[in-house]
Amino acid sequence: MPDRPRVCVVTGGALGIGGAVSRRFAAAGDLVVLNDIDAGAARATCRDIEAAGGRCVVVPGDITEDAVVTATAEAALTAAGGRVDVLVNNVGDFRPVAWTFDRSTPDQWRRLYELNLHHVFTMTHALLPAMIGQGHGAIVNNATVEAFRGIPGKAVYSAFNAGVVAFTRSLAVEAGRHGVRVNAIAPDLADTPQTPAAAMLRGRDPELIRSWVPMGRFGDPDDYAAAVWFLASDEARFITGHTLPVDGGTLAASGWYGRADGKGWTNLPGRP
Repeated sequence: MPDRPRVCVVTGGALGIGGAVSRRFAAAGDLVVLNDIDAGAARATCRDIEAAGGRCVVVPGDITEDAVVTATAEAALTAAGGRVDVLVNNVGDFRPVAWTFDRSTPDQWRRLYELNLHHVFTMTHALLPAMIGQGHGAIVNNATVEAFRGIPGKAVYSAFNAGVVAFTRSLAVEAGRHGVRVNAIAPDLADTPQTPAAAMLRGRDPELIRSWVPMGRFGDPDDYAAAVWFLASDEARFITGHTLPVDGGTLAASGWYGRADGKGWTNLPGRP
């Protein structure tokens, strides 16, 4: 990885995890090319970055559209003479689908595919040749812990994110000889505008978070941004093809819950 400031592309880079990623990279001196479907939020994040002394280029639009992919790639490649150092494929969503698979529709599946997997292909395809040509690059994809465990009501979403994990692994093998690393994070319980903790806790006792999250809290956006930063940094120079769960231990717990009375653990919901 070069010593000079990097050119870093972040899709969905205005709010939540993406916003935290954009701010963290910019604070380190990198030029952030920030794409987001919410143009107002993207401009606001860019203003925050510039007010803090950072550099940012905004490319508004839906990254599932080919024209937006092209515009984002061109903005990155013209920012520093055809060089791009980091791509963070952050966009993803579980919401545009019926609660159960039997009530879902092919149109909903297609939208979930576009949001969670297809844009990872198109954005990576647009920038990978430049990384190969320059002999270095880091790609970090945002998947989910639901790629590794069953989640009722979100079967299609989890399937496409499992695809992100498989794509990450296989592309890493293919691109490694060119100096390009490909990794991913798998978040859980992120307190963001897309998945606010207040909504997830509605009707539940907040004190019981510690019973089903081993670390006892929801994730702050910068918890995930820190993991992305590490995987894109030279500190991770010999790490490729892996998906790092950033979940406070929920995946490791695998169905075990702390008892409400604090006396050990149970895997039998509703029992002390």
